[in-house]
Amino acid sequence: MISYSTLKENSFLIAGPCVIESADLLMTVARELKRLEQKYAVPVVFKASYDKANRTSASAFRGPGMEAGLEMLARVKKEFSLPLLTDIHETRQAAPVAGVVDILQIPAFLCRQTDLLLAAAQTGKIVNIKKAQFLSGEDMYYPAEKVRKAGNEQILLTERGNVYGYNNLVVDFRNIAEMKKFGYPVVMDCTHSVQRPGAAGGETGGNSEFAPLMAYSAKIWGADAFFMETHPDPGHALSDGASQIRLEQLEGILDRLFL
Repeated sequence: MISYSTLKENSFLIAGPCVIESADLLMTVARELKRLEQKYAVPVVFKASYDKANRTSASAFRGPGMEAGLEMLARVKKEFSLPLLTDIHETRQAAPVAGVVDILQIPAFLCRQTDLLLAAAQTGKIVNIKKAQFLSGEDMYYPAEKVRKAGNEQILLTERGNVYGYNNLVVDFRNIAEMKKFGYPVVMDCTHSVQRPGAAGGETGGNSEFAPLMAYSAKIWGADAFFMETHPDPGHALSDGASQIRLEQLEGILDRLFL
């Protein structure tokens, strides 16, 4: 469990594997994240998806599904006392997911879906709204306002780049400053912002070597938190391997952010 006031008052990290591949993977990553939380004395939120509903190809691995995925996430919380974040794609998922996790994430493609935003808001949990690839920072006032008007002011806004051409994303760091004007913590998604959508023959490619630079630049622009998907062996990850940070390299990146 983590309070919204804690997130507003501290820099923090959201990290974990892109998708739940196995319970063993979650335990491996969570164990390292707990160690890093203790080293840097900053809040760490564990992230993993039980269903990747927006994969490029119909044959791509999506995850174990909501029921099995939530069971595995609950085990992470119990064993490592890490708060949890996961994404929802349909309104019916909001209530059962909120029974396990601390932060509900609205995927970038869905950030204008009013019913989804309202369902998330009505759980009373913290809501992380990822900025769509086709929106500006200023535009994110309106998704946030939907959540606020539903009676929930526990909002995070996440920058993850914009599409300006085929199979590529570009980050305009001014979006961080613009979103901070709304008074909510702003998160920099350092790994999704280096994706190459659909650029790997039916899969999303990426340039993970640029993810640390996204983090360092976002810190200069005033980002309150950093979102980094991480995996022990990104080359064999079942989703977004090309943009994930190798788990053993995460500590070196965090040294520059939190020390």
